[in-house]
This record gives sequence, C-alpha cells and structure tokens, in this order.
Amino acid sequence: MLKDLFQKRKYATIPSERTKREIPEGLMNKCPKCGTIQTSKELEKNLKVCTACGYHYRLSASERIQITLDEGEFVEFDADMISEDPLQFPDYVDKLDKAKNATKLQDAILTGHGTIGGHPVVVAAMSFDFMGGSLGSVVGERITRAIEYATEHKLPVLIYSTSGGARMQESILSLMQMAKTSAALSKHSEAGGLFISIITDPTFGGVSASFAMLGDIILAEPAAPFGFTGRRVIEQTIKQKLPDNFQTSEFNLEHGQLDKVVSRKDMRPTLIKLLEMHGAKEETTNAG
Repeated sequence: MLKDLFQKRKYATIPSERTKREIPEGLMNKCPKCGTIQTSKELEKNLKVCTACGYHYRLSASERIQITLDEGEFVEFDADMISEDPLQFPDYVDKLDKAKNATKLQDAILTGHGTIGGHPVVVAAMSFDFMGGSLGSVVGERITRAIEYATEHKLPVLIYSTSGGARMQESILSLMQMAKTSAALSKHSEAGGLFISIITDPTFGGVSASFAMLGDIILAEPAAPFGFTGRRVIEQTIKQKLPDNFQTSEFNLEHGQLDKVVSRKDMRPTLIKLLEMHGAKEETTNAG
C-alpha cells in the first residue's frame, strides 16, 4: 500500500552532537591553505606538510630537533634555565606558567648539541607556541651560550628561528638579547665558525633584526613570512598596497634576503650537504 512505501523509505539524518564527539579529537587535520582533510598520522609521516598543496604546518622546538638530528644524538643545554619576572609585569608569571604547561618547555627555545648525518653541530630551535616565540632574556642567554660552546669546540651552529619579536614583559632586558646574540655570532665568525640560519613561519621583530639574518648561509621554509615589522603596519605607514607575496620566503629570496628556499623534506639532506662542503668533521670530535 501507499502507506507502506513511505514507511520503508530512508532519509539522511544530521549527525547528533553525541555522534560528532565520538570522533577522537586531534585525529583529523584540515589544511588552513587548501582545506584538504588528512589524518594526523598521515600528516606526521609527511613531516607536517600538506600532501595536497605543500603547506608547511608550524613545528614545535622538539619536533624540529627530532626531524633534523640523528636519532638519539641530542644533548640539551641549560635545561633548568627559566624566566623570572624582573619588572613585576602584570600577569607575566601566569602567562609563563600557562605556556610551560601547554608546551612542556621551560621557554621558547631548545638548545644543545648532536649530530646531523654524523656531523657534530650545535643546534637551537625556537617554538612559536611558547608566547609567540618571543625573544626574552632566557631565550637570548641560551642562544648565546650555545654559540659560545660551538666557538669553543669549533662546531657549526644551526638555528631555527620563529618569533613574533621581543618579549615586551621584559622590556630592555629583552631588547639587549639582540646585541648579545649578535656579538656572540661575531666572535664565532672571527674564529672561523659556520652559522646556518633557518627561517620558519613566522620570523619578525628583534629576532629577524639580529641573529636570524646573520647566517653565513640563510635558508627558509616555503612561504614562511619574515621581516622586521608586519605587513599591516607597513601598509598603514606608507599608504600603499603591498604585493600579495610580500615578506614570504620566495619574495625575500627574489630580493636577495636569503640564499635558498628549502622544503621540509629536503632540509636535512641540504644541511648534511652544506656541512660536508664546509668541512664539518665526522663524529670523532671530543666535544661534549
């Protein structure tokens, strides 16, 4: 009968909130550039680069260390060094505690020594997820000590930069890190040491105005924005519309600000080749 036909027909239903919650959080990722949905496992296997459009997701400092150095070859420097609140800046201590809990880092950087393809190096990797990768006194001190260690042991220095700029909660104590890190790099260069700087998304402010742009070789990941100040501030100042690709790695390469744009999957092989070309020693050093 006509009544039975309607009873047997099935209609699509909208998933309930309960059904949606059954999908484990963090299992899937949607590319912010092309919208492609990928599993977290697939994305991690591809070094957190979108398989559809090549968009490079941001990495934490620990992830940088993990995909760059030989397995099990990282010895961290100054792991117990933490930021204080010298200016008694409102809510600064709370923000530091939240950042530590969220990232499992003591500050916006990891430093240490290890090997890349058997070549001993000193490496520093910044983390944007810790207060925007801001350059504070601890970040500057750890970088400076790492450079000094490299100079003493005649090792190359590798720094992954990502930062929104100086840490305003530390005022002049933050700004002075620009000069301190630059001075350490100058001594490293005078001693014949190699410094490879790698720009990642994003790198601005005091970091770009100091050690990030002082590399003997400056590399950058694709489409990584970097410069001293942001696009919006520049446009408001000069009253002009800037090119769509302004401040990207590709734009800066075209204008002579870096040596090469290197995709993440090619970064480690590129670093090994550069170390070989510059006479980096195999793991026979007694540095440590």
